[in-house]
Parts: sequence; C-alpha cells; structure tokens
Amino acid sequence: MNITARIQLAIDFATTAHEGQTRKYTSEPYIVHPVEVAEILFAYIPDASEDAIIGALLHDVVEDCGVTRDEVETLFGAEVRRIVNGLTDVSIEHKHLNRKARKAMDRDHIATQAYDVKSVKCADLISNTGTIVESDKDFAVTYMREKKLLLDGPLIGANPVVYAKAREIVDGYYKLNPEQT
Repeated sequence: MNITARIQLAIDFATTAHEGQTRKYTSEPYIVHPVEVAEILFAYIPDASEDAIIGALLHDVVEDCGVTRDEVETLFGAEVRRIVNGLTDVSIEHKHLNRKARKAMDRDHIATQAYDVKSVKCADLISNTGTIVESDKDFAVTYMREKKLLLDGPLIGANPVVYAKAREIVDGYYKLNPEQT
C-alpha cells in the first residue's frame, strides 16, 4: 500500500482518536485494528481508492471516539465521510434496544451502502473474526451468527474477492462447529 500524505494523516488522526484504547482480547493498542482493516482491504483490492483506504482507517472513530462526521469531512472530504458514515453502526443511538434489534438496524443500514463501504465492512469482518473466535468461544457463537446474516444479504455487492474471503472464514467456522448452525 502506497502511504500517501492523506493516508498518513488518516493514520495519525486515527491513532490520536483511539489513544488509550486497546483491543478487547489482545490488549494491543486499538489502532492495530483499523490499520489491519486497511491492509486487508488493499491486499484483496490492490486498486482500492485512497478514500476507501482512509475510510478503513477511520471506520471506528465516530462510533468509538466521539469524532464527528463533520470533523471527518473537514479533514478528509465528503467521500471519506460517506464511507465512514456507511460503516458507523446506526444502532449507537439506540442503546436501549437489545442486541438482536440493534444488529438488525445495522444490517439494514449496511445493505443500503455502496460497493466500497461493503468491501471495507468485509475487511473489518476478516480482521475481527480470528481474534474473537480464538479468544471468546461463547461470544463467537453470537458474533458468527451475526456475520453470517451480514454475508447472506447486506454485504452482497462488496468486492467479490474480499467478500469471498469473508464468506470462506464464516463458512469455515460453521464447518468446524456444525452444532452452531
């Protein structure tokens, strides 16, 4: 991945935004995850747009860091805002609902998004799945069911290569854990 000035700005911005946050199961600095999502996106889609790469780097800043959509647009433009907005769970404003209802809202939201947003979401799924399945077998049952629902409909339309890899991971989980289907 060619690190342009805008991509470096996004890395720096995301690093600052996620300062002090760690990944739940690994205790690594949280920035490891968005960088990995961007790397996965680029690995499967070498011609991914700079805006998509930046969107991958910033995909959690609105949801997890209190960064506003306006700040994203001011620094990175309307296209990055669109991507980040598409990746931001709409359910964050509905914490009173149960998880099943919130995830249904988020699936409906991602289903309406463009190719690039769905492709970043697939890269996010790839990044998160291994850690969750290895570290929390109980939560993995719920998580993988939610990811299967995403792949069965809302994520159709993503880049076929990154979608196929995400599908392979989820299907592989169910082959190893057929009792979970």
